[in-house]
Amino acid sequence: MIFSLLFLILFSLKAWSNDIIIDSQMSFDQALRNTKAPDSIVKNLTIIEVEYYSFDQKLHRGQLVVHKSVAKDLVEIFEIIKKSKFPIAKVIPIVRYNWSDDLSMEDNNTSAFNYRKVARKNSLSKHSFGIAIDINPYLNPAIYNDGSISPKGANYNTKAPGTIVKDSLIYKEFIERGWIWGGDWNSLKDYQHFEKNIQHK
Repeated sequence: MIFSLLFLILFSLKAWSNDIIIDSQMSFDQALRNTKAPDSIVKNLTIIEVEYYSFDQKLHRGQLVVHKSVAKDLVEIFEIIKKSKFPIAKVIPIVRYNWSDDLSMEDNNTSAFNYRKVARKNSLSKHSFGIAIDINPYLNPAIYNDGSISPKGANYNTKAPGTIVKDSLIYKEFIERGWIWGGDWNSLKDYQHFEKNIQHK
C-alpha cells in the first residue's frame, strides 16, 4: 500500500515536471561565458527565468540576462505573456549563439543582454547594459529606411501569431513601465526591440 502510494506520488511529480519544456537552464557564469563586457557592467546584471507558451502550444521555460533594475519589469511582463499565451519561440541567453546577434535573430530567439555595438553604428547598444530586449526577432524584424531587413529573410506580418503591433497587450505593458518600442522610431522600425532608459554606470 505504502509502495503504491509512493509510486503514485513519484509518477505525479514526474508528470508535473514534464509539463514544462526547458529551453535554457544555465548558471549566471555560464550565461556570461567569454563576454567582453567589463566588470562595471557585469556587476549590474542578473539572470531570470521566464515561462511562456511556444509555437508548439506547450509551456516552456527560458532565461534572460538583464540589468538588475529591469528584472522586475520583465518578470511581470512575461507573466502576462504566459497568461495571454502570446507565443514566444524560445528565450535563451545569447552566449548559446557565440554572442552573434545575427544567429540569435535568425533562430527567432528572444534575448536581452549582449555586449555589442548598435547595428550599422559605432556606439554601444542598450543590449550591452541589459536594458533592452528583442522579442521573436524573425517575426518582428528591424526594417531600415533603405528597405533592408534584419534578420535576412524575415517578414513583418501583423496578423501572424507572435508579432508585436502598436497598442497590443505586450506593447501596452512595456510602455506603462517606461519602456520604448523600436516600432515607434522614425529612423528605422525595429519591431522586435524594447529598451528602457536608466542610469547604467
